[in-house]
Amino acid sequence: MSPETSSEDNGTRQDDLSAFVAATAEEFGIPGVCVGILVDGQETVASYGVTNLDHPQPVDADTLFPLASVTKTFTATALMRLVAEGRVELDAPVRRYVPELELADEDAARRITVLNLLNHTAGLEWNLVFTGDEADTLAGFVAHLPELPLIAPPGTRASYSQAGYNLAGRIVETVTGLPFEKAMAQLLLEPAGLTNTFFDLDEVMVRRFAVGHTPDGDDEQLRPARPWASWRAGARGNNPGGGISSSVSDLLRWARFQLGTGEGVLPAEALRHMTEQSVELNAGPLGDGVGIGWFLREVDGVRTIGHGGSGNGQAAELLIAPGRDFAVVSLANAGPHGHLFNQAVVRWTLERHLGALERDPEPVAYDGTRAREVAGRYAIDAMNLDVADDGTRLTLAVEIKPEIRAAADADMPADLPPAAIGFLSPGGDEYVVTEGGLTGQRGRFSRDAGGAVVGIDLAGRLFGRVPAAS
Repeated sequence: MSPETSSEDNGTRQDDLSAFVAATAEEFGIPGVCVGILVDGQETVASYGVTNLDHPQPVDADTLFPLASVTKTFTATALMRLVAEGRVELDAPVRRYVPELELADEDAARRITVLNLLNHTAGLEWNLVFTGDEADTLAGFVAHLPELPLIAPPGTRASYSQAGYNLAGRIVETVTGLPFEKAMAQLLLEPAGLTNTFFDLDEVMVRRFAVGHTPDGDDEQLRPARPWASWRAGARGNNPGGGISSSVSDLLRWARFQLGTGEGVLPAEALRHMTEQSVELNAGPLGDGVGIGWFLREVDGVRTIGHGGSGNGQAAELLIAPGRDFAVVSLANAGPHGHLFNQAVVRWTLERHLGALERDPEPVAYDGTRAREVAGRYAIDAMNLDVADDGTRLTLAVEIKPEIRAAADADMPADLPPAAIGFLSPGGDEYVVTEGGLTGQRGRFSRDAGGAVVGIDLAGRLFGRVPAAS
């Protein structure tokens, strides 16, 4: 290929991406977005809109966004460096490194391994929600873990757990003897050349950063969200699972690192091991399986690894196709439609550049008997999930528990109003959301040994069924 042809192709790629990003951001009403793609070693970035509706600055490739759960890919990679150095063993019990660990069940506390934390099979519920000085340290977070419900014995099923990754961060601290954030800088961020990626809000505030936006009231007008990240400033207890901030420029560098050979951080075989399936996922929106820090998904024959993140009025998505030298990063500063924007970007880029078409599953017709069987309230520590049957369709609604919202001293994300769901087969328990901010999300109802419906998976998390009031 001649330099002239290559330049022309790059120009067309830039124009096409810019046009798509602008049109899609306007369609979903997102104030500011940035998208980056890596195709055959060439990077293309397109930005649209502003950082903050109240104090607007243009979004660019270096604008910082909170990545929320995309942070887990960094935490897992740093831990894998410690594994490669012989300082941590994946199959070792967590108590070898965090001897103070206590849980609601002593047998679980004794058996949980490092790998269980990294592939979400520890049996820990989603997360702890508490306030106070203890939230400012990982040691304080771990001290509260006996309050966290257990949903399954270790190693028996995958269920997405923020708490598990925060506990993994405590391993990093105890093994290195450093605060988690400093250890991450030394183990990973600095040697990987990620100069625009930070945990410290003091670093963020002296650079251009995107403010999250959430709907305000019945008119759905967007307003800036507080706190800026998912938790209040200084709440370090959630940093390993969701506290990092970065830009599209650095995330493309991160994607190159993941597609490379470890670049002196960890051996190439350790990097590849992270992308191998360690546990299968059933009917989840996150993928077909879990590696180490990555969700694995095949899209129209293309093998991908990826992770998303959802913060307070922010949404992030990173997807990599290891065998195709391809990656896409999408960051958006509005919820809940930022997630839909990111999914549209991922689908468009996969189809346009890899010829991989992701098809939406089609639900079967409404069945009143099955609808009545699953209707009811389900819950995790912080949220209620209500499945309702009106005689013609099933709907799913998610709310932050009112007592938690009332006790919070900061804004919290908006609740998700009822949205239609449908079963994916006449006799199965898998479902798909067909409207609203969760459109396209898939999940499954869980049953006990006797066949009774006892839970529902949404976004990889298991919500247990709440007994009906007598």
